Parts: sequence; structure tokens; C-alpha cells
Amino acid sequence: MTTSTTSAQKSAQISKACRRRLVGTVVSDKMAKTIVIRIDRRVPHPKYGKYITVSTKLKVHDEKGSAKIGDIVEIEETRPLSREKRWRYISTVKVAHA
Repeated sequence: MTTSTTSAQKSAQISKACRRRLVGTVVSDKMAKTIVIRIDRRVPHPKYGKYITVSTKLKVHDEKGSAKIGDIVEIEETRPLSREKRWRYISTVKVAHA
């Protein structure tokens, strides 16, 4: 029995280690314990090859409410916390100028 619990613990540690981490800019902090961040990525146009900026907005769980608009933050993938929140706030990479 001990081998099954240790293998379960190992698989849980591996799954936590494989969570995606992204960096984005805070665009809204009006909600309670939630921030909205924008992640920009540059991709080539499929036909013409010109690079264009594609942005994605994500709702992120911020328990302490420490992130402010304009901050660059790091987030991590997590289990679903609500209908739209699947990310949680990890740290502030760069603070916005006031």
C-alpha cells in the first residue's frame, strides 16, 4: 500500500511542476480578489508573413489584491476557481509608475 501512496504523491508533484506560467500586464483590478491581465504575443500572418500582435485577456485570482493596473505580473495555471478563472497570481515582475 505504501508504494501506491508514494506514486500518487509523485504524480501530484509532477503535475504541479508542469503548470504553465505566463507573464502579462494588468488591465483591470476592479473586481474583488480578481484581476484581468492581457498577454501579448507576436505571430506571423498565415498568408502574408507580417508579424502581428495577438492579445489574450485572462481573469486571474489575486487573493490579497496586491496587483494594480499597469503592473507586469506572473501567473500560474490552476484548477478552475470559477466560471472564467483558471489562473492564479504568483508575483509582480515590474511595478507600474504611479
